[in-house]
Amino acid sequence: MSDAQRIDEFDFELPAALIAQAPPAQRRDSRLLIADPLAQSMIDGQFAQLPNQLQPGDLLVFNDTRVIPARIFGRRPSGGRVELFLERVIGEHQALMQLRASKKPRAGEILEIDGGARLRMVERQESFFLLESPDEEILGLLDRVGHVPLPPYIERDDQQDDADRYQTVYARERGAVAAPTAGLHFDQAMLDALAASGVELGYLTLHVGAGTFQNLRGETVDQIQLHAERYRISEELAARIALARTEGRRVIAVGTTSLRALESAASGSGAVSPGSAETSLFIYPGGPPIQVVDALLTNFHLPRSSLLMLISAFAGTDFVRRAYAHAIAQGYRFFSYGDAMFIPRKCAVHP
Repeated sequence: MSDAQRIDEFDFELPAALIAQAPPAQRRDSRLLIADPLAQSMIDGQFAQLPNQLQPGDLLVFNDTRVIPARIFGRRPSGGRVELFLERVIGEHQALMQLRASKKPRAGEILEIDGGARLRMVERQESFFLLESPDEEILGLLDRVGHVPLPPYIERDDQQDDADRYQTVYARERGAVAAPTAGLHFDQAMLDALAASGVELGYLTLHVGAGTFQNLRGETVDQIQLHAERYRISEELAARIALARTEGRRVIAVGTTSLRALESAASGSGAVSPGSAETSLFIYPGGPPIQVVDALLTNFHLPRSSLLMLISAFAGTDFVRRAYAHAIAQGYRFFSYGDAMFIPRKCAVHP
């Protein structure tokens, strides 16, 4: 029998009132928990105070993926309602999607999408459905009739404000169906101030897929298989990371997606290779060691999720369990529109 950690060890009770249903009035209005596993300390603060935790020479790595309007609604020929949620675009006219309907459509069936579009059911692929747009490109269809893909724990319809707030201010590369939420707290003024203070800003791309919201299957962490996500790291960023590591400066991931991309591209020596690839890397306590990232900015994640396991691998399961208990007791807001946590794993050694 496996001696790996059980998934239910990463469960916790979260009051529904702490699940953020809307963003704060301003991006930097979120709270910030500074959870230091080196000092075994936790300090309550505001996100506007994040620059106090950074020093000249730190390299902040952001995920510049851009969320596309990935949720659409329609009807089957029988009249039954369907809801579709994009997993990934396969080609100009095909996409993998999650599908909700009272009865699943058959191959060849045409779905009439709200807004005057059509999708043809091609085939089922495990928990996803391959659909084809015969009349227009998939991305154009989504731009025309799609909705902001708010996560399922936000229990309301998307609103006009979400088109801006469920997107980072530096989002550039279209392709995500969920926001890299740690970056939602930054406004342009803070980015400019960090750069002026000598903090380096770098960007990679990882397109977050719908698999990030799916329940994990299995009883222990070694039974989990994550869905693949595509990422790209430029030669320029790889070189800047190599220089920072050589000079003893910190590489700080803004969000779990940035960390996952960096660790996916890391060699055994910790060098980051540039290029584009798909990753299904699963980071969990007792799993692959974290080689590149020295500190992490992240939101608070769902119980029993792969992201909570990643955080636990980064900072230690017991410490993260205590940090989450502290956050709940102090009324922090959780998940996509919630508050943030800064976790340093290495002391800054530069002046």
